[in-house]
Amino acid sequence: MHTSYRASRQGLPAPRFARNLLGLLLAGATPATQAAETLLPALTVSGDDYSGYRADSAAVGGFETAPLLDTPASIAVFNEALIKDQQARLLSEVLKNDASVGESYAPVGYYENFMLRGFSLNAANSYRINGRSIAGEQNVGLENKQQVEVLKGLSGLQSGISEPGGLINYVTKRPTDVRSVTVATDDRGSGYLATDVGGWFGSEQQFGLRANLAHEDIHSYVEHTNGQRDFAALAFDWNISPDALLQLDVEYQTREQRSAPGYQLLGGSELPHHASPKKLLAHQSGSKPVSSEALNLNGSFEYRFDDQWKGTFSASRSRVVIDDYSSFAWGCYGAASCAGTTVPNHFSREGDYDLYDFRSPDDTRRNDEAQAMLSGNFAAGGLDHELNVGTSALRRVVDKRDAINQMIGSANINGEPADFPRYDGPLNDSYRHLDSRQYGLFINDRISFNEHWQTVLGAREVRLDEKTFDSQGDTRRHTQRYVFLPQAALIYKPIENLALYTRYSKGLSLGGEAPWFASNAFDILAPTVSRQIEAGIKYDWQRISLAAALFQIRQAYQYSRPNEDGSFTYTQQGEQKNTGLELSANGWATQRLQLSASVAAIRARVSGSDTPAYEGHQALNVPTLRASLHGDYALPWLDGLALLGGVQYSGSKYANRQGEVRTGSYAVFNIGSRYSTRIDGYDTVFRLTVDNLFDKRYWRDAGDYMGDGYLFQGPPLTARLSASINF
Repeated sequence: MHTSYRASRQGLPAPRFARNLLGLLLAGATPATQAAETLLPALTVSGDDYSGYRADSAAVGGFETAPLLDTPASIAVFNEALIKDQQARLLSEVLKNDASVGESYAPVGYYENFMLRGFSLNAANSYRINGRSIAGEQNVGLENKQQVEVLKGLSGLQSGISEPGGLINYVTKRPTDVRSVTVATDDRGSGYLATDVGGWFGSEQQFGLRANLAHEDIHSYVEHTNGQRDFAALAFDWNISPDALLQLDVEYQTREQRSAPGYQLLGGSELPHHASPKKLLAHQSGSKPVSSEALNLNGSFEYRFDDQWKGTFSASRSRVVIDDYSSFAWGCYGAASCAGTTVPNHFSREGDYDLYDFRSPDDTRRNDEAQAMLSGNFAAGGLDHELNVGTSALRRVVDKRDAINQMIGSANINGEPADFPRYDGPLNDSYRHLDSRQYGLFINDRISFNEHWQTVLGAREVRLDEKTFDSQGDTRRHTQRYVFLPQAALIYKPIENLALYTRYSKGLSLGGEAPWFASNAFDILAPTVSRQIEAGIKYDWQRISLAAALFQIRQAYQYSRPNEDGSFTYTQQGEQKNTGLELSANGWATQRLQLSASVAAIRARVSGSDTPAYEGHQALNVPTLRASLHGDYALPWLDGLALLGGVQYSGSKYANRQGEVRTGSYAVFNIGSRYSTRIDGYDTVFRLTVDNLFDKRYWRDAGDYMGDGYLFQGPPLTARLSASINF
């Protein structure tokens, strides 16, 4: 019975599966006497599944795993096969495969953040594991992840308060019979070791465990920024009965690495000249690394009342503690050419910049979430319904110190800075900076009129209770708000493998935090409402999935408004409207060639901001065109050998809000190979990847963070080699 239940969880109808299996056993049975005389050796089959990069379903588009063809949203899924073939260690190395995604302040040695459809994600609630919220101020380990799912566009129904660009969900691996070890290195001498061990046990094989362990010695392409990482994860499944399933996950990671600050515009109006991605700005020999400790816990209990109805309760805790130390490059108070500028938040025309000793230890972020849901299928009024109804609660707290940000000297981008005396004063006391609670009631109903027409109607009522505090414990802002977030979609399927859809969504996003130099420094603004309309088409042709989506998103514009006296005030005023087209193809183009490809064209405009210089042109850090292609070709003359390769293209993008400085467009080419063989009876896979084959110099990120603009160069040529052995 437990085995039958697990099969049904994997999408196999349990009774039919059992009957088919029984028939095979009866058909292949031999007389008992003959069986006694014939003793066959045990056969163990293991190895990686190369069925392809194409995924048929995802959980990020709704409340349960659903076929992508029937989900009225633009969703990208990157599975374990693609992650392994590209030897990805960071989320940025996975999301490079999606043209709708760009980096938005992702320094080497720090946690990454991204833009989706031209809007920055928020670490507070844009990242999830198994559908539950996590603190996004971490580089989540990929060793125990089955796939990474990207929902593009508003997700208010699914997650409540979130950014309009979209949502990223990690799906963890479940217990299975696996024994594998992976070792890897790169051209800079990095070391990597990972193990994946799992199995089922118990009198009825009702218990499942899977453990993932990894250690990484990071030799960064940026000088003086080497580091290390340790990761451990455990997944537990318990088939309590044929109708009850308990799943638990825990993962723990420590990471230590010096962070690399970004460049800033020269004189506020010119890109830095001859910048090298390998150079560490503001290098101080005695500076400490950024260290982080992340713990993510989540679990779910599912009970089937009958064939049509089930209940699910899930809960999670995510806690990240960051000791944020940095020798930081910012501004040019120390340069003569910057004299008289009230806030010189750029490098000087000559390339001079100031060095700051930044210290913010014990920076703690915690997300706690619980959700209860009832799901079922029923017929009413001649229509078929798939209903989800439930309630959720999420609490996010931020405990931190007022950071030490002491200017200690100045340097120039063309030279190596001197070692300056470090700050030796006391640290500020830690205090509760944010306490945000949101409670939600949601309902989602998929109504099937016939085999061609469906509608999906849903809504979430959100109650937000959010407080921000100053270092004395006094309340700076208290927001209490009720918001109704509707979502409606219509799906038309003229044939079984073709779907056309249109969707309207409303969302609520957390307000941004004012930068330290603003007149309202560190204020967190009130949440903002966003809206989206989207139309798309999805077509599964043979073994490849094709999709296209046209969208428009509107959100209140948040920015540091320049004042007449040269100062800034962080405010919400005006609107940013992004309109775009997305195209994608995933799967097997031929018997030997599989592809993962996407293209995104986005027009992003600001209006009504009361700052004319910020309007009438493409928004900051959003290229009008981006594309990505990855291919895998199995060579016909040597079994087990495949050639890998691809390219990422980005059009130019503006590096300041006035639209005066533009980075160049670029194309980065990658090649690689995969060879599967057996060594001493063990399945073994070798992988070689070479990223940025032609060692292209380009600006991968030209966005802003906390009100300041930063420029980050893309990594140089990088070669990686790995070997995975399955026991």
